[in-house]
Amino acid sequence: MADKGSPRLLMAGSTIVLIGLLLSGWRPFDRLTWLMEVLPVLVVMPVLWLTHSRFPLTAILLTGIFLHCAVLMLGGAYTYARVPLGFSLQDLFALDRNPYDKIGHFFQGMVPALAARELYIRHAIVNGRAWLAFLVVCTVMAVSAVYELIEWVAALIMGQGADEFLGTQGDVWDTQSDMFLALLGAVFTLAVLSRWQDRQIRRLAG
Repeated sequence: MADKGSPRLLMAGSTIVLIGLLLSGWRPFDRLTWLMEVLPVLVVMPVLWLTHSRFPLTAILLTGIFLHCAVLMLGGAYTYARVPLGFSLQDLFALDRNPYDKIGHFFQGMVPALAARELYIRHAIVNGRAWLAFLVVCTVMAVSAVYELIEWVAALIMGQGADEFLGTQGDVWDTQSDMFLALLGAVFTLAVLSRWQDRQIRRLAG
């Protein structure tokens, strides 16, 4: 996927996300939960357009962002504990709960890792691949921790009304497993996607 196609990718991805937003918000299971789940989408999409001319992103990062948006919108439409795909995975792997929210937290690690790598490399913030990997993981875990704090605040404010947003399904280790999945997402980026991203960053610089 050539980086010169990123403007077309941004347009195509934004169109798909807009359609997804309209569909997911048409008749969501819970309107407040939908709004809370898709809020990152509503924030990120305008930022992509406002910054694209000055700081165009690699195709792999844009693709990751759009996929993460899809995960959020689907979770918002059904609530994470009720997404049909999650029930299929639950049956397939004989799990005790719908695991769809874990997919979301994996993306919450994978995509911020791509974004952090891109910013750190292109702005020459850190030298050396070991330090880069370390700071990327630290950034991802910080993002994950902030999100868990947001969930905690939502639980304090909304009480039982936050259950749909939290999607814990009675799992006392939900916070820890959420952060572990985010860590796995970051490791996946570093181990599998980093060289692909590096090639695209070099094309942008050239």
